[in-house]
Amino acid sequence: NGDVLDILIRLMKEEDSELSLDDINHLLMDFFTAGTDTTSSTLEWTMTELLHNPEKMAKAQAELEQVLGKDKKSVQESDISKLPYLQAVVKETLRMHPPTVFLLPRRADSDVELYGHLVPLWAISYDPDTWVNPNLFSPERFLDQEIDMIGQDFGFIPFGAGRRICPGLTLAYRMLNLMLGTLIHVFDWKLGDGLSPEN
Repeated sequence: NGDVLDILIRLMKEEDSELSLDDINHLLMDFFTAGTDTTSSTLEWTMTELLHNPEKMAKAQAELEQVLGKDKKSVQESDISKLPYLQAVVKETLRMHPPTVFLLPRRADSDVELYGHLVPLWAISYDPDTWVNPNLFSPERFLDQEIDMIGQDFGFIPFGAGRRICPGLTLAYRMLNLMLGTLIHVFDWKLGDGLSPEN
């Protein structure tokens, strides 16, 4: 048994192993980088969207105050299931600003024409056949329907799907809800002097 590091070291010590200590170091750095950079950038995008849409932030804050009250300062794991709008805000941000590209070998950097068919960049998350007003930040779309985030609904795969699904999906989603909920419940956020959502 053991943790990931124990297993990697055990594999490295096997007689015919091609795994080196450097390989293990790189793998562990990938784990940490993937888990921190993607979460922090998603949180940053979420705050950006909420600051550009103050009515959505007010709605999320009202839900938090109703569920947590004014005295409780941080969101707990047990609170997340009682905060559907907060979860919808996180999901909508993941739809509009996926944290990473999970189809790396087949990644598009621009619109591509393939066998006479235009494959637009961001086609999955912004497909108007799947999403009504896809360019609009609308967490409410996740309240009206149950959309699977683990690779079953191919219009929404922020964590990838199949063999390439993010192993940290559950932890990342939970942490995003905890951090965002605490940040917008404890602090009042607004754009700086002279700025408005329009500019």
